[in-house]
Amino acid sequence: MYDVLLSYRGRQIRDAEVTFLRELIAQNPDLSRRRLSVKVCEAWHWVQPNGQTRDMVCRGLMLALHRAGHIQLPAKRYSPPNNAIAHRRVAASEVYDTTPIEGSLASLGPLTIRLVRRSTDETLFAQLLRDHHYLGYSRPVGEHLKYLVMAGERPVACLAWSSAPLQLNLRDQFVGAPKQAYRHNLHQIAYNSRYLILPWVNVRHLASHLLGRIARQISADWQDLYKHPIQLLESFVDIERFRGTCYRAANWICLGRSLGRGTKAKYGQPDCSIKELWVYPLGKHFRQRLLAP
Repeated sequence: MYDVLLSYRGRQIRDAEVTFLRELIAQNPDLSRRRLSVKVCEAWHWVQPNGQTRDMVCRGLMLALHRAGHIQLPAKRYSPPNNAIAHRRVAASEVYDTTPIEGSLASLGPLTIRLVRRSTDETLFAQLLRDHHYLGYSRPVGEHLKYLVMAGERPVACLAWSSAPLQLNLRDQFVGAPKQAYRHNLHQIAYNSRYLILPWVNVRHLASHLLGRIARQISADWQDLYKHPIQLLESFVDIERFRGTCYRAANWICLGRSLGRGTKAKYGQPDCSIKELWVYPLGKHFRQRLLAP
């Protein structure tokens, strides 16, 4: 539309919204940027599915309008440190048994899949990824779940799930619609950001077995924490390191390969490894639900 001044995270800002923001700032000269963002979220009913305000996103929107000259924000009162490094820090090390585990899937006995976010096992989860996953550990932001798989008292696997990437052309083709058609439901897609079978565990079919079990419970777990279900799972597989065998065995679908252009690539040149995109729908009506208003 011709009167749209800015489009930010799916929200279109027009003259009326800018006028509201100017008046709100003028009427509350003593409020910080954070407090202003909370008031805007309350006025616009801008909340996450779990009822929490989207004040972080709102602050980003107001800063974009400020930089474009549409509004004048109050001076910053506090500059928080860059958390990129802090998000990779792991608490003091825990001792764990690395004695080899071999045999059949049945020989492991009952496997327990623990949700460890904000639990006493979260440190162990982070440490195992830091020490043994080729990407290391980075604390997720936004919606996410962390699973630690135990065989008795010994950890055998870690799986991390987070919010889906905003833009994937291969996913758009699979859904059968441009991203604008389902962007409002992107939170119903979960991205498998880390999958680690611990290096001393050599058990055939374990990786695909765990993918199947997680697929059966992740939507309910997400619903409990974030108050909405999951319709589609997705993951990238680095073809220079892996063949995607466990995803194939768990009936995931390979949609194709990336072009090797990360978010920081310049002039369309490859700047990272080629990856395959694998997906797993959680129900035959997943397309309709992603495209629902």
